[in-house]
Amino acid sequence: MKPHAISADVLFEEFRSTLKWEWLAGLGASERRFDEEVVRAAHSGADLVGHLNYIHPYRVQVLGAREIAYLTNATPEDCKRRIARIVTLEPPVLILADGQVAPDALISMCERAQIPMFATRESSAFVIDVLRAYLSKYFAERTTMHGVFMDILGLGVLITGESGLGKSELGLELISRGNGLVADDAVDLYRINQATIEGRCPELLQNLLEVRGIGLLDIRAIFGEAAVRRKMRLRLIVHLVRKETMEREYERLPHEPLMQDVLGVPIRKVVIQVVAGRNMAVLVEAAVRNTILQMRGINTYQEFVARHRRAMLGEAAQTE
Repeated sequence: MKPHAISADVLFEEFRSTLKWEWLAGLGASERRFDEEVVRAAHSGADLVGHLNYIHPYRVQVLGAREIAYLTNATPEDCKRRIARIVTLEPPVLILADGQVAPDALISMCERAQIPMFATRESSAFVIDVLRAYLSKYFAERTTMHGVFMDILGLGVLITGESGLGKSELGLELISRGNGLVADDAVDLYRINQATIEGRCPELLQNLLEVRGIGLLDIRAIFGEAAVRRKMRLRLIVHLVRKETMEREYERLPHEPLMQDVLGVPIRKVVIQVVAGRNMAVLVEAAVRNTILQMRGINTYQEFVARHRRAMLGEAAQTE
């Protein structure tokens, strides 16, 4: 699901220091928002901002040097008509970039139509890049999954599994081995582009890990700043199962890497059987290292199959 909207005043405050902009007109429309239907129809947040374009309504319209020249370098009647047409676009915000001076007619139009207009000395290209990145994340498709999300050897790893298998205890052991915690129990996942899932911790659970018998642990206070992460990109799911589940549902040596769909993005998946006496932290780290090799194009299983095939061909040649 996506958030309903973002208001002009929230957008202004978010980038007040970055873009050093000022609010020129339409201050009475500080609550003006993106329409929910428009956000839903957009392919991404990037579609919600761009240079002034009369074909694309309902988005943040950015006016640089060329756009201001277009609005002012014509007959008075044409200039008036071009500025008036902006109202039909119903932009949530107008942004004057490139250090341009706003024409009086544009300011008057924004005041009458109650359209917020910001002005910055930053380039229009920079403004668009910054806002597109922000809006893509803000309006990203999202979901919540149960598990422990960690930075393990530089890879974003989500540990999932059946209840009572010790996911949080495993997370604690991995933290003690130098890895980092992103979130425990509930993980907020966002699809920030067509191929990337980003995981973050709900604010209520920030830095906390629940271990049965001990209670809530503040990982940042116990292990230090380096033991927690604010967010990570999800690259691997480690799923813990009991012996009977492993034997019933999974192959011992899968010939192809397992994948799990998360918000339409395939994520690599490893299934590990939980048995008393196994060093789960070592197994998880080994799975992560093996995934890193696979991402580099090294497939141990395929290399083994090729080695086995060469050995069989060699034996066949000797018998002839």
